[in-house]
Amino acid sequence: MAAPPQLRILLFAVNALLRKRRYHAALAMLKGFRNGAVYGAKIRAPHALVMTFLFRSGSLWEKLRAILQATYTHSWNLARFVFLYKGLCALQSHVQGKTYQAHSFVSAFIGGFLVFGNNNNVNSQISMYLLSRALFALCRLGVEKGFIPEPRTDPFPWFTALVWGLVLWLFEYHRPTLQPSLQSSMTYLYEDSNVWHDLSDFLIYNKSQPSK
Repeated sequence: MAAPPQLRILLFAVNALLRKRRYHAALAMLKGFRNGAVYGAKIRAPHALVMTFLFRSGSLWEKLRAILQATYTHSWNLARFVFLYKGLCALQSHVQGKTYQAHSFVSAFIGGFLVFGNNNNVNSQISMYLLSRALFALCRLGVEKGFIPEPRTDPFPWFTALVWGLVLWLFEYHRPTLQPSLQSSMTYLYEDSNVWHDLSDFLIYNKSQPSK
């Protein structure tokens, strides 16, 4: 079925607008907002679903509300950040007449402070995720630029051994310093495995089921 003439005219006008280079920066901000919202929902919804039903207590409605809240927060924050970041980069390039590497840092610094500055579980997880990857990348960049000597053997086994040693030591003796979701995961792995009463909570369930 063919589209009505008015709709075809509207679509033609919209597509013509999208192809104009003079509006590219503003349109890129809008598409960045769209992509941030979609990507945030795709990433957070499955994670929140699994973690909530594994470790969170409460009614089904409370769990669903927690999943929706976490998904909304991640999606909304990421959409705003991408929009703001791209806008600030475009503004600096326009004012200075060209693009500099510092523009990315300044734009992301301001956007991170304004959007992700609220200390909540979602923002904390995102920042820690980025921190680990940023540190990895900085080490590689240091080797690439000659600031760090290139290792003769793969340092990854020593790195991962240090990470696991530190996190288990923190869990056993300084647990409150770890993020709540990590505490829950490690409690399930390392503490709950110390307790059982019979075959049901040894092999089938993590904890014994309440008798009816």
